[in-house]
Amino acid sequence: MIIDIHTHAFPDAVARKAIPDMAAAAQTQARSDGTVSGLTESARQAGVDICVLQPVATRPGQSSKINKWTVSVRSGAIQAFGSIHPDDPDIPGVIAYLKDHGIRGVKLHPDYQAFMADEPRAFALYETLFREDMAVLFHAGVDIGLPDPVHCTPAMLSKVIKAFPKATIIAGHFGGYQRWDDVEERLIGTPLYLDTAYTLPDLKPRRMVDMARRHGIDRVIFGTDSPWRDIAGEVDAVSRAGFSDAELEKILWENAAHILGLPAE
Repeated sequence: MIIDIHTHAFPDAVARKAIPDMAAAAQTQARSDGTVSGLTESARQAGVDICVLQPVATRPGQSSKINKWTVSVRSGAIQAFGSIHPDDPDIPGVIAYLKDHGIRGVKLHPDYQAFMADEPRAFALYETLFREDMAVLFHAGVDIGLPDPVHCTPAMLSKVIKAFPKATIIAGHFGGYQRWDDVEERLIGTPLYLDTAYTLPDLKPRRMVDMARRHGIDRVIFGTDSPWRDIAGEVDAVSRAGFSDAELEKILWENAAHILGLPAE
């Protein structure tokens, strides 16, 4: 079993425009076409059993439409977090819809959603989400397609963790893309999950393994950021990084299964 906690896909018509635009902004190349069928085929070729979509509402009021589409494309191989914006006019309604459809978490991208991860209105959102036992996956660190400032730094996340130590918080990109010195100082050993998405080889494999072991293997989760990384290549990179077989079992599926409420067997 392999679960990819951090993937992206769009409706086919949206993907045809969004993927080239986003690739140009980030000066990178997409590894699949950004559709659900493209994601499913990439996962099949990589031997990945479940991909978890991480949608992002970039404007207030957009969440409901995105979440309805996300719910409609779920299958055995495609699971999902939901989308929510800090300025949505009916945040309780958005959360209720997600919970009614068995979705256990949301994706927040402070850069695209134009908020700082430690500002007061964000904490009001977190309080509502965590009271409803929703997990949150943050884009953390630099986004290569967007200008400074970084809207979710390890220092900001440390404030969130201190305020909500029992919440299920996942920091994408191993706690903060291109901010791993700060991750070492602020986040290692704290009660949050780190995903591996879009991290290797920017973070050297030996350092990732060392950080993961000091943080706790039970709180490290496999992710790819597909379509921005090749799923098969990411499975290979994490598998070859230096983890033991028992550690890989936890990273590649057991830890994610726990968050998703799937049987760990």
